[in-house]
Amino acid sequence: MSMFLLILLLLFASMMFFGILSYSLGRKKTTHPKLTGMLGAVLGLFPLLGVIFLIVLVLKADITTPSIPLE
Repeated sequence: MSMFLLILLLLFASMMFFGILSYSLGRKKTTHPKLTGMLGAVLGLFPLLGVIFLIVLVLKADITTPSIPLE
């Protein structure tokens, strides 16, 4: 039972990690940062896909006007 909880905790941590990174990159690179963050969190269930998604976001050009003001 404890192994199951450990795997569940690791999956949750991976989802949070990729979701937060995707959202922060999405603020600068897309017009829909919340959707980008949610997609990153879902792809965080499969870490390889999450890494590929983050690489695509990093390589994407910045938008001229951010969707949320950067303070």
